Amino acid sequence: MLVLLLMAALAAAQVPQNPSPMVDTTRAHERLSEQTPPGERHKLSVGTLYLPPRLKRATAPLLIHFHGPGWIAEAAGSRMRGTAVISIELGQGSAAYAKPFRETGLFEKLVEEAEAKAETKFTPITLSSWSAGYGAVREILRVPGYYERVNRYIALDSIHAGYVSGKADPANVDVFLQFARDAVEGKKEMLLTHSEVFPGTYASTTEVVDCLLEQLKLKRKAVLKWGPLGMQQLSEVKAGKLEVMGFAGNSAPDHVDHMHAFPELGSR
Repeated sequence: MLVLLLMAALAAAQVPQNPSPMVDTTRAHERLSEQTPPGERHKLSVGTLYLPPRLKRATAPLLIHFHGPGWIAEAAGSRMRGTAVISIELGQGSAAYAKPFRETGLFEKLVEEAEAKAETKFTPITLSSWSAGYGAVREILRVPGYYERVNRYIALDSIHAGYVSGKADPANVDVFLQFARDAVEGKKEMLLTHSEVFPGTYASTTEVVDCLLEQLKLKRKAVLKWGPLGMQQLSEVKAGKLEVMGFAGNSAPDHVDHMHAFPELGSR
């Protein structure tokens, strides 16, 4: 009898885990309608430059966005009071974005090319990324001179890392930690949003944010309120000019929500 009970228990332990009950129809997942904000567009060696009407020609702010539909980045820029936008789409995976910008001259050449097209000096500069686009941002910020030029970073369910001992590898997020610390001190501005999607083979955006908050000795505050386009916000952190917004959802549409929320989130 004991043997039979042990065999039954072993068989039960080997039953595959049930799939997550989370389905795409849990929330509405509203989407922006594709739009073309008025202004000029110029193809660059990497990406597309958008210049809004009445752009100041002496100096003007610039948003450089990595990954996702360019028209959404332009819509976000149009809500940032005359901000020019460079939208860059290089494919899938963070390596596709990291590799080109590992060449330390590319960021500077890109900005200079855009300034020549616009006939203006771009300052301040905001970087933004959705999903894998953080790969380019990490390489840019690792160059001290470029780090100084960037005033703000918006990470839309972005920033992943490898695992070390079951946690996000600090070496993969070192420069983001530095930027976050400067934001807490008011030297930079940083907005981090994340879903509850867990990739499994590498650290999720939630785990990366947890890693940053642990190093900064900051704790999340539980909230329950509506976000952009029907998103549900569950947590927040506000310290200096650092803001972290945690949203519900562990499905692919929940991840895409963050990109479509960009115009509203970026103009905060």
